[in-house]
Amino acid sequence: MSAGSVSKIDVVLEIKGKSQLKCELKRHLAPLTVGNLLRTLPIEGYAHMMGQSFVYVETKLNVGAERQRKGFKKGDVAFMTSNGSICFFLNDTDYAKAMTPIGKIVSNADALNEVKPGDIFLITQAG
Repeated sequence: MSAGSVSKIDVVLEIKGKSQLKCELKRHLAPLTVGNLLRTLPIEGYAHMMGQSFVYVETKLNVGAERQRKGFKKGDVAFMTSNGSICFFLNDTDYAKAMTPIGKIVSNADALNEVKPGDIFLITQAG
């Protein structure tokens, strides 16, 4: 087993009927949160917009705060503990609420700019 497979987990964010984005969840950023997320995959739900800052999908996951911060870069992936959502950042953002960083979008990040409310996100482990 390579060292990369332990810390970085490849997942796919599918915007149903539109496109797919490759993402990496990074266990070292938030081991408990990433572990719990992996156990709940696949995750499917409606896309929600937070202005031009990020898009998110709600999960049923209830995980406490873990190494939170407020500043994120375009392409970052974070977990919002207040409502159990996975957030995908469209732009560099300093958000009012702290979130748990969990990974990065590694390909096709610009496809998020085409997301409309009501689109369906499906997150699965790459395989």
